[in-house]
Amino acid sequence: MFTLREKIGQLMMVGFDGVVAPPHILRWLESGRIGGVYLFARNIDTPAQVRRLIDSCRAAAEHPILVGIDQEGGTVARLRAGFSESPGALALAASGEPQLAEDVATMLGVEMAALGINWNFAPVADLAHNRENPSVGTRSLSKDATLAGEFVAAQVRGFQRAGIAATVKHFPGLGNTVIDTHVALARVSGSLDYLYRQDLLPFRRAIDDDVACVMVTHVMFEAMDNRFPASLSPRVISGLLREELRYGGAVCSDCMEMKAITNGWGAGEAAVLSLLAGVDMPLYSHSRKRQSDAYEAVLGAAETGRIPISRIDESVARIQALKRRFDLPARPPLNVVDCPEHRALAQKAARAGTVLIRDSGVLPIRSDSRSIACIEFAPQVAPTAVKPGSPSAFARYLRERLPGIECKTIGRPNTVDSAASELAERETLILATRNAHLSPPQLKSAQSLIDRFRQVILVCLRNPYDAGALTGADAIICVNGDGNPSLKAAVDALCGDYLPAGNLTVSLN
Repeated sequence: MFTLREKIGQLMMVGFDGVVAPPHILRWLESGRIGGVYLFARNIDTPAQVRRLIDSCRAAAEHPILVGIDQEGGTVARLRAGFSESPGALALAASGEPQLAEDVATMLGVEMAALGINWNFAPVADLAHNRENPSVGTRSLSKDATLAGEFVAAQVRGFQRAGIAATVKHFPGLGNTVIDTHVALARVSGSLDYLYRQDLLPFRRAIDDDVACVMVTHVMFEAMDNRFPASLSPRVISGLLREELRYGGAVCSDCMEMKAITNGWGAGEAAVLSLLAGVDMPLYSHSRKRQSDAYEAVLGAAETGRIPISRIDESVARIQALKRRFDLPARPPLNVVDCPEHRALAQKAARAGTVLIRDSGVLPIRSDSRSIACIEFAPQVAPTAVKPGSPSAFARYLRERLPGIECKTIGRPNTVDSAASELAERETLILATRNAHLSPPQLKSAQSLIDRFRQVILVCLRNPYDAGALTGADAIICVNGDGNPSLKAAVDALCGDYLPAGNLTVSLN
């Protein structure tokens, strides 16, 4: 039996800094003050280090714990160098092969299980409604709800087949806004007919496939609740998710330290409101103070009766069921991490998700590589702190195949003229963009390069929408993400190792 303090602790899932668990985290685990931890890139070095970190947390804990991570694949992946990377959701859907998506999810899940991770914040079920959305992009499978649902279900099966609790997100749908909830509260006004006809379908498929957890977004759907965002809304969680969709599993929030929440509610009050709304696990990723404030506020609300003990007990029961179901009784050996079979599967999936939009006869590259240049727009630091593939990886792969090629990486669009002048004698330009459609300076610079060079091959990294925003390229390849497998797949396509046969699952315009 848990004490009241331990019951509250079971609801608390927290992040921390460092590749070694801080003393206060170990103390909290030992006392039952928290029910689990989740990891970010800041906690990751090598597979052996991650396993030691997790083992230390499990050894300190009074009760079984959840160990979570964002390992979607593609743009959002905390396990990168030294671990198997995979293409992201949009590339998986572009392959047209749900079984391949399931196999990739199983691959990621097996590696997480080997490390001791038993909870993954994936897959993403958000639809690609709006090309201007800064949060979704290649993390979305499609604009088509039926297709997205098929691939969401495949990923759920894959993760959970490997013993990892899958978390479908961001309920009830993050795709129909242009606001990043990391920086502000997003609001959706007007009729929600589209939500019921489209956005909820992938979530229904995940629920039908017995998804372990649902993550709720911080978007406010005003027609449903004009007072609270979904993560604090009884109408969304207890009403829509629990009653209408009949979901009985665990529910967690998106990070409660995003400004969508912190700008309007304190850490403690937000935790109380989320639990009253039906969330089982409010997530606090960063601040020890906010984590403490949340715990103390929930404990106080339970002691005064503001949160009924029966409500606490419901969440504790769901969390215990989740831990029993995904207790990793037999972990795979650590040598499965980044093994040759996994690398081969990731590369197969990246190629299958690569799309050839146009080719006027310039592919594959056959000419002397000394007549070819590459200008690559580097990834920009995002407010989500997402780490994409290294900006030098694409150039490195190109140089391995085309030793004479000259490559320039552009960090600021205003430096593009000098780079182009240095490459003026080159006959063919490989132009690699990253979300130029969201950056007017990059879009303008990229178009000027297409107009300036005689022959241009456009490679759209990240979102494929750049292919519709830029004109005049002689060939266009979209890899639907810029993780390392996708970057290598782009180079392999340029060099004629395979003919891209993927199909876009979003509209370019």
